[in-house]
Amino acid sequence: MKPDILEVQPLELTFLFELKKQSSCSVQMINKTDHHVAFKIKTTNPKKYCVRPNVGVVDPNASCDFTVTMQAPKVAPPDMICRDKFLVQSTVVPEGTKEEDVTSNMFAKEDGKIVDEKRLKVIFLSPPDSPELSPFNEPSKLVHDSESRELKDDIGQKDSSHAKVDEGMEVSKGDGESLEATRKEEPFKRNEAVKRVEEPVKQSQEYIKRNEELMQMNDTQELILAKDVEEMKLKVKELESKFTEAKAAILRLTEEKRLATQEKHFLQGELDLLRSKRHRAQVGFPLLFVFMVSLVSLYIGYLLHT
Repeated sequence: MKPDILEVQPLELTFLFELKKQSSCSVQMINKTDHHVAFKIKTTNPKKYCVRPNVGVVDPNASCDFTVTMQAPKVAPPDMICRDKFLVQSTVVPEGTKEEDVTSNMFAKEDGKIVDEKRLKVIFLSPPDSPELSPFNEPSKLVHDSESRELKDDIGQKDSSHAKVDEGMEVSKGDGESLEATRKEEPFKRNEAVKRVEEPVKQSQEYIKRNEELMQMNDTQELILAKDVEEMKLKVKELESKFTEAKAAILRLTEEKRLATQEKHFLQGELDLLRSKRHRAQVGFPLLFVFMVSLVSLYIGYLLHT
């Protein structure tokens, strides 16, 4: 027998059934182990119910409540029997696991992993001002009532048969023939009553089978969705790594541009310095030339004078 990872109380979701009014109920989950336990809640009719929270993590030796809200019903079910089911899955997770880390893959039954499952059924109660306060969905009671009616019909038929036999002993042969026809109809009526009793049972079995198939389909869709989410996470990580590389390349190019600008300013300064020195050299040459010409002119003038 699988150990109970989470204790769920109660195992029945009881809603006060009133047309065009919402109804809620709470369920408590108790973790009596020394491990952290993750849980996930599923339903066969997700459009009809709202579960908060539907996933989470329960600390060791702690408890957690979740609330189920039934949307306002517009019409009552034909037989007043609710066949909706809830499934509470739980499994042990490492310490530090958060609610956003809980995925459907954690509850996959593979590699000997222990996954505890508890099924909850739904019960409708009539409002307090109703003359009947008993639950609507009591299929066993309906079957019992049907069987009682069948037995009463059989007893009534037997009593009427005996009465007709007694009368047949005193009346004509035509009455005996009608009694024989009545006896022949008794098995047919009995078979019809049995069929009426068995038909709701067969419908319930078919509904349960459809619910199980729907749960399996939901599990498959959740696994596919989980795989898609994992693929998206990998793509996001790749994009983040590429973005980091691009950012590093931009920083490197920016630094190279800054160094190139500094080197350009340094070379511009050196070039301006060389130009200024060259200009001063060009300005001093004509003065020397004038001085030499003046000196030669004075010397020639002195010779001519003497």
